[in-house]
Amino acid sequence: MVAHISTVAFEGTNARHINVQVQIASGGSGFSIVGLADKAVAESRDRIWACFSSIGVELPYRRTVINLAPADIPKEGAHYDLPIALGLLACIGAVPEDALMDWVAIGELALDGTITRVPGALPAAMQANADGLGLICPEANGPEAAWAGDLPILAPHNLIQLINHFKGTQILSRPSPGALLDDHDVLDLKDVRGQETAKRALEVAAAGGHNMLMVGPPGSGKSMLAARLPGLLPPLTARELLDVSMVHSVAGLLERGQLSRHRPFRSPHHSASMAAMVGGGVKAKPGEASLAHRGVLFLDELPEFTPQVLDSLRQPLETGEISVARVNAHVNYPASFQLIAAMNPCRCGTAGADGIACRRGERCAIDYQARISGPFMDRIDIQIDVPAVTPADLSLPPASEGTADVADRVAKARQIQIERNGGLTNADLPTNRLDHVAEPDREGQKLLIQAAETLGLTARGYHRVLRLARTLADLNGSESIRRIHIAEALSLRRARKGLHTAEHTKKAVF
Repeated sequence: MVAHISTVAFEGTNARHINVQVQIASGGSGFSIVGLADKAVAESRDRIWACFSSIGVELPYRRTVINLAPADIPKEGAHYDLPIALGLLACIGAVPEDALMDWVAIGELALDGTITRVPGALPAAMQANADGLGLICPEANGPEAAWAGDLPILAPHNLIQLINHFKGTQILSRPSPGALLDDHDVLDLKDVRGQETAKRALEVAAAGGHNMLMVGPPGSGKSMLAARLPGLLPPLTARELLDVSMVHSVAGLLERGQLSRHRPFRSPHHSASMAAMVGGGVKAKPGEASLAHRGVLFLDELPEFTPQVLDSLRQPLETGEISVARVNAHVNYPASFQLIAAMNPCRCGTAGADGIACRRGERCAIDYQARISGPFMDRIDIQIDVPAVTPADLSLPPASEGTADVADRVAKARQIQIERNGGLTNADLPTNRLDHVAEPDREGQKLLIQAAETLGLTARGYHRVLRLARTLADLNGSESIRRIHIAEALSLRRARKGLHTAEHTKKAVF
């Protein structure tokens, strides 16, 4: 006989239906798994044999074949253990075969019969719900899967409980969804002394979802400012929460099924590889850029990242998606993140600081900043200098305006954008719609054209200035973009060393 049960294969954050076919037949002995299975799937044979031995189930000494169909889809991961084991149990009559027809099963088996946690329970439950099926998953994945909707869910602790449930001697209750976490520790802007210009730039970045680069000497507060950006951003909407949770589920980061409305904040070390940043590897897992989806990706010491890693972010910065191509697979991961970067002006860290000259001369700053490609820099809307904090700044009392005050203005500006742009922030607004929502007045247009010619703005840079100006107008509650908004938007785009100095930029434009 041939027993059938459903499971899933993951393609990015999507789960694809897989039919597990199990046959125990006469004509020799052996145990083979076919259907483009990777090593983790092939090793399930040994885990299942040991698990059955521990719980007292004996398989007949016959030829056993497991087919994972469709056969041309790569099968990866240990979550195939449970569906294969259930198919074998159905073949020997330990569980009724017809009882498996309405279920999708995922789970890894321990040698003692325990069903252990696997990544991807939420996408698997979403697909099962869409197909009108229930989900069988490990107990640890039950609260996560319960977020997928009102579908039947069995979440046993071990295989014995599942067998008894299908025999009718034990009833497994449906797990409840994990907690929805709304509370989090918000770092206050009041902790940052001085740096009023940088705080204003941070507010603009939060309001419009703009990418931002801070350049300044060590200790000027760049990392402190970046860490306070999540507190300025509005909480995730229901749709965004689902998108983020799907990525984190595939990555195995949803502990106890707890979802958070707090936007992700990822800060990878500058030694991160390309696969760690954009995803990939043997099993094409999501990288830091995807884990920061709908949140913030903070890159400290930006020039210390390899140029290949930085340039690999150019695609997601434009499209909000990452395509990982392999010989036998092509996987897409969402990666709509807000990039916040920080760097020293030169390798010594002192170039441009008041009263301090770089020990290696001007060439140090030029060579250091040249590690970042022009096309990458062109995708960063806000580029500001963050000067060193003086003793006078440190002696000042805390600012009267904190994170809550700024977040309130950001929320109002975002609401204006959502209603006008159809759910998009100004940073995500397509170029073909800028003429309708970001057309400056006559004086503003004249200033923008003059600045574009003087500073050599690219077409992308020109449009990013318009997006910034639109955000500044939204913060001011202005329906039209005026000259003052264009001027401030231009001031938030720092000139690179070796091309223009900051003072030269101001004289050229204003």
